[in-house]
Amino acid sequence: MVKEFKSGDMVIKIDYDKCTGAGNCVEECPVDIYEIKEGKAIAKNVDECIECCVCIEACPNDAIEHSSC
Repeated sequence: MVKEFKSGDMVIKIDYDKCTGAGNCVEECPVDIYEIKEGKAIAKNVDECIECCVCIEACPNDAIEHSSC
């Protein structure tokens, strides 16, 4: 299951079949977009994203897709 988080034209997709809740996205995101909720990552503040794409590289399971990256 892929969960989409949107703000304007920006879309962050997290594949919950791949996400293990490792938390690398939470630790590496410089503007605190992510948090772990019920064992999966959520993008709670998409509108504050600076489009640095660190989350894509940080995820050990390739579970994050970002429209800007």
